[in-house]
Amino acid sequence: MGESRRPRLGVVGSCNVDLVIRTTSLPRPGETVLGGDVERLPGGKGANQAAAAAILGGDVTLIASVGDDAAGEWLVGSLTDRGVDTSLVRRSRRPTGTAFITVAADGENEIVVSPGANDDLDPSDSRLDLFDVVVAQLEVAPTVVAEAARRARRFILNASPVAGLDDTLLNASDVVIANGVEAASFDVDRLAHCVVTLGAEGAVHLSLGREVARARPPRVTPIDTVGAGDVFIAAYALRDAEGAEPADALRFAVVAGALATQARGAQGALPTREEVESWM
Repeated sequence: MGESRRPRLGVVGSCNVDLVIRTTSLPRPGETVLGGDVERLPGGKGANQAAAAAILGGDVTLIASVGDDAAGEWLVGSLTDRGVDTSLVRRSRRPTGTAFITVAADGENEIVVSPGANDDLDPSDSRLDLFDVVVAQLEVAPTVVAEAARRARRFILNASPVAGLDDTLLNASDVVIANGVEAASFDVDRLAHCVVTLGAEGAVHLSLGREVARARPPRVTPIDTVGAGDVFIAAYALRDAEGAEPADALRFAVVAGALATQARGAQGALPTREEVESWM
């Protein structure tokens, strides 16, 4: 008998250049602070999740839009190098999306995103039904995410950022993943499957408001929390596509997210499957 097919994971979402500046502390409203040299790193929630899932061993395709510019070429090249199928990454006349990120010495961060080419994403010509699981975030147009949810066989929604989120999209999702602040903006008790991340406390899987699984992360000293949530989502989605039970998927994702804080940049610390499993 031949080898079994790896589950296919499709990621619909943003692809950005991250411009990162590090400071002693985050500025308060109206305050100016001095920082270090600006770093140029690959990012965007969609690209981060696709890269993380590929490094974890997944068969991953990114459905995204970048500018027809040098930044877009650089991002696509970095994803290809990480094992992501980029054949469905489209080119736009708008500039490649850019995120402006400030990171404090304790690892906390603030982010402002200029979507650019991400706003031109149109997955209508992509066979999303060919993927075992499709995951999407809300850094692209809500209509794009709604279309992805409608056409996917199984759909996981990362409810971030929450602007543009509505009940129709929540109800169309097989699993909704959000952090504690995001989850407070909608009624988790109405959702069949909702995963809430709790930072250093780990994560909880809820079904109609009832806790069905909880996992705590290993003890690590965070260096940079940027992108850790994206690694969590990638790991959870991958294990979900593999048919894992919620408790197993949650534990795997919590460990992966914690290990993702051990280097700088959203795609700077992407753990392998072997590394995650060694901590479980």
